Amino acid sequence: MNILVVDDELPILELIKYNLQKEGFSVITAPNGVKALEFARTETPDLIVLDLMLPDMSGFDICRILRNDKTTAAIPIIMATARTEDTDVISGLELGADDYITKPFSPKVLVARIKNVLRRTSRLLEKESTDFGNSNRSTVNIHGLQIIPEKFEVTLNGTPVIFSATEFAILLLLARHPGRVFARQHIINEIKGESYPVTERSIDVQILSIRKKLAEAGHNTSVQNIIETVRGVGYRMTEDTETNGD
Repeated sequence: MNILVVDDELPILELIKYNLQKEGFSVITAPNGVKALEFARTETPDLIVLDLMLPDMSGFDICRILRNDKTTAAIPIIMATARTEDTDVISGLELGADDYITKPFSPKVLVARIKNVLRRTSRLLEKESTDFGNSNRSTVNIHGLQIIPEKFEVTLNGTPVIFSATEFAILLLLARHPGRVFARQHIINEIKGESYPVTERSIDVQILSIRKKLAEAGHNTSVQNIIETVRGVGYRMTEDTETNGD
């Protein structure tokens, strides 16, 4: 597994690199945003550990660029930040970060988080391969959306829509079961695994981001209403007359 670590503090880079290599990971390091974007595109890492405070651009900007580039949109990102305010965490999740860790952190904790995200990503891919190995069944069509799991592609009435890995998994889960209500904790368990250390609020943030991207791609706000909020319970995809992949 290839990990890209982005931080402008050399001692932190070396410490993280040392501990990850001890665990058998290959490690690429980048001291700034320009190098981070270059390596993300040329080295295709399996995961990125991204510091928010960089000398040339913020980690938020880097995350936004990566998520809007088809070649890097699916790479899991763990944001590392000295900020603990909810607004910063929420901003990172809205931009598509898969996890976050606050500084100072133990290298062992970071390694555990990395393994957890990679394990979760691998489990999702294996589930797609096992449950939907027949290509005729894998594509989901609903409300003008076409979702192709094995290609990590979504289009809305022919217009490509780029989602983070977590957003994609949530959208696919809801689209495969139109009309079914999923509690927030159920979504967390399905997408991230049981006992994952994240609040239900993060699901609200991800749903908000999915709705926003659908509205922008459809050039109207009504399309975002295909994902309904069921007060006090969770979310569901509204039913449609089109045939989907279930």
